Amino acid sequence: MQDNQVIPFDKNKRHGRGATANPDGRFELSERDFIDDGWDVAHEDDTERLKTTVTIERPKSILSRNMSPDLPFDRSVNAYRGCEHGCIYCYARPSHGYMNLSAGLDFESKLFAKPNAAELLAVEISRPSYQCKPIALGTNTDPYQPIEKKLKITREIIKLLAKTRHPFTITTKSDLVLRDLDLLAPLAKDNLVSVGISVTTLDKHLARVMEPRASAPHKRLAAIETLSKAGVKTLVQASPMIPGLNDHELERILMEAKARGASSAIYLLLRLPFDVAGLFENWLLENFPDRAARVMKLVRSTRGGKDYDAEFGKRMVGTGPYAALINKRFRLACQQLGFDGRKYDLATDLFMKPDRDKRQMNLF
Repeated sequence: MQDNQVIPFDKNKRHGRGATANPDGRFELSERDFIDDGWDVAHEDDTERLKTTVTIERPKSILSRNMSPDLPFDRSVNAYRGCEHGCIYCYARPSHGYMNLSAGLDFESKLFAKPNAAELLAVEISRPSYQCKPIALGTNTDPYQPIEKKLKITREIIKLLAKTRHPFTITTKSDLVLRDLDLLAPLAKDNLVSVGISVTTLDKHLARVMEPRASAPHKRLAAIETLSKAGVKTLVQASPMIPGLNDHELERILMEAKARGASSAIYLLLRLPFDVAGLFENWLLENFPDRAARVMKLVRSTRGGKDYDAEFGKRMVGTGPYAALINKRFRLACQQLGFDGRKYDLATDLFMKPDRDKRQMNLF
């Protein structure tokens, strides 16, 4: 387990964070190692905890397209880069490398916000060539991470989609989604929205160290119940399933979500692309040293002996006996619980393009 090890960041400074380290980004030309030079000299920031910073970003477009056969959607919107939830397993962490930042602590503390997202989206969906299909919110970073409470960029996007009757889906680990129930409930009546709540574990301790700033498991279940009672199509996402760590909870997660009104379910197997493998393995060594070796062995058994296999058709569910067993357990549980419905079966015939005057962007 030596290849993936990285030097840990000061534990006191990173209290409340997911990653244990902040390795250089994968596109950097040089690498830095932090060493103890023997001089016990206090610096100004020695006792300061890592703070969250938000940089305003002004992109020229906001609608991302994909042609992946593994995904049930072909377009998405992400209002933020980076995510303060700090989920150690997050497959989006390596994307911070494009900003010359680390997939480790930088990803969860150096955030980027796109306040003109709704304005940009209005321009893009008003084009004569635009064909309406569901837009996925929260495919890379959580649209309801803590900074959304103040910035309300996701809410502005939803307001636009509501006004234009455009179908969309939400994926989140936060009960902050309930803030926008006034917008979501009316849209749900016309089958224009569905919400996926990720429930990775019901264990409070595991959730605290694995997803330190996401809503607690019981709050996510409560959000499923509130959304469902309001008529919003709600899906539970038991993801990621981590062999030897939380996969034993799969059936119970599905049962608890069903009891609260979830209409359908999905699961995804743990994915460890690029920098995430080392970050995850070092997190295991610090938090679960007694089982770290076994977990990584099981993970690799589902990826052909590697940390990750990105091949289409395999990357979401893995391969091998252990992966097949998880898949069989999931299908059997869904059958027994009566889960039905699909997240992306939404109405597209109600869409109305934005008014021309609302599409005109400011010159400055």
